[in-house]
Amino acid sequence: MKMKKTTSLLLGSLLLATSTASYAEVTANIAASSNYFWRGITQSADGAAVSGGIDYGNDSGFYAGTWVSNIDFGGKESYEMDFYAGFSGSAGDIGYDVGYVYYAYPDAEGSIDFGELYGEVSYDVLSAKISYLSNAQSGSTAEEDMLYLELNAAFSVFNDTELGLHLGRSSGDTVTEWYSEDNYMDYGFSLSKDGFTFGVIKTDLDADDDMKAYVSYAMDFSL
Repeated sequence: MKMKKTTSLLLGSLLLATSTASYAEVTANIAASSNYFWRGITQSADGAAVSGGIDYGNDSGFYAGTWVSNIDFGGKESYEMDFYAGFSGSAGDIGYDVGYVYYAYPDAEGSIDFGELYGEVSYDVLSAKISYLSNAQSGSTAEEDMLYLELNAAFSVFNDTELGLHLGRSSGDTVTEWYSEDNYMDYGFSLSKDGFTFGVIKTDLDADDDMKAYVSYAMDFSL
């Protein structure tokens, strides 16, 4: 199974990093949201979602983790489990992050898992990220061609509140297969403080172009 193989690889990398790093940190997170969006599209049928994850990182820049959330695609599948690993650091004022994420749906009726490679650069309050579909199971897409580009900005505004701005563009044959359009834009903004977030999201898809709002609360823990 691809998921078991990916999990084993990540765990092996985690054990190797643990043995060689001089400093390591393990953290956990939980969150509740009125909706779960992925690239502007609801993954929970516009319903509430509860999620949580565990992350490992060390001072070499290596990190790995897993994250789980309930979903609703209208079928048997009820939850998503992501596995990821990467390397982040900085060169002067420029930050960077490269890695791989595997999206798994263990209780789905078909084989719909897929994985992506990603790379991100950041400077001050701005960041740009590219994600590309690298592998997919047969039930996920027949095309295996999807590119996602995004620009993000985060500003500190009044009373330690963070204003987040987002712009993304999805393109490729897989996007056409999923949404019947060869590309689409998603954009939004959010306000966050003390774990609470209020956000607004919109896409320019003909079938899903309504503006949608959500609220969420998240907590992080050191383990």
